[in-house]
Order: sequence, then structure tokens, then C-alpha cells
Amino acid sequence: MNIRARVVVGVYPGQADGVVLQAAVFAARFDAELVCAWVDPGRHPRADHAEAPAPGDGAGIDPYLTAHLTRILGGHDIEWSTRQLSGDPARALGQLAETLRAAMIVVGTRDSAVRGSLQEFFAGSIAMHLAHRQSRPVVVVPLAPVSFDDDVPWESD
Repeated sequence: MNIRARVVVGVYPGQADGVVLQAAVFAARFDAELVCAWVDPGRHPRADHAEAPAPGDGAGIDPYLTAHLTRILGGHDIEWSTRQLSGDPARALGQLAETLRAAMIVVGTRDSAVRGSLQEFFAGSIAMHLAHRQSRPVVVVPLAPVSFDDDVPWESD
């Protein structure tokens, strides 16, 4: 039995396109399915959350997010699907990647302007938590890199 490789990417409404587009590049290079996973931190996780909804059905995902993903991934020759997860984003993405035996997890960095608390919650500590708790590679896509000479708000003394 041949199991197709998968790349899991964390997505959320308003996220920079670069994260998903870079994940699509990895998926194409690995001939893998791209699994776009949105985590609702306000919902309690179900024991079977990594298996539901079925790949590609988009159930539970914000329809505007799904439409946006369709627009930006439409020109890429890859198979992709969506998943809605719940609970702690790092844990949920890690569990999904484990269940799917994903080749990697892709997330974005925190925007240097930190536009909102949801974005800060989702993108800020997720990469760090995944990097320290995963046995698979975690790829962190820089959203708004700053110079080493510039201060960033979360690295203040």
C-alpha cells in the first residue's frame, strides 16, 4: 500500500499568502498533498479531531478562507485539502501531522507589527511550541523579516 506524503500548513483568516504559497512549493517538491489546517482555539478538541472532517470537504472551515485558499492555490499543480481542528493550535497541528504522518509542518512567523491578538496567539508561539515538541521538521516562513539592527517588540529586554 502506497501512502501519499503530506505537508501540513497552519492557516487562518487574514494570514499572509506567503505561508501557504511556500507550503505549496514544498508539497510540489515532495509530490505531497497539502493539508491546510485551521485551528479554532475556542472549541474543545474531540478525541477524533485529526480524522474529521474528511480531506477536501472543507466542513467547518470559514467559507471565505476556503475561497481564498482556492484562489491562491488554483495555479499550483498540487492536491490539497482543508481540515478544521480545535484546541491548542500547536498541539492540534502536531497531532494532525502525526496522524497523517506528514513530512513537515509549515507555519508563519509573527508579523513584526503584531496586527491582532488572534494572529499573535496563532503565529507567535505556535512555531516555538512545535519546534520543541515535534519529531518532524517544522518550517517557519518569515512574514515580515526585520533587520538584525532593528528591535522587534517581543524581544525587548
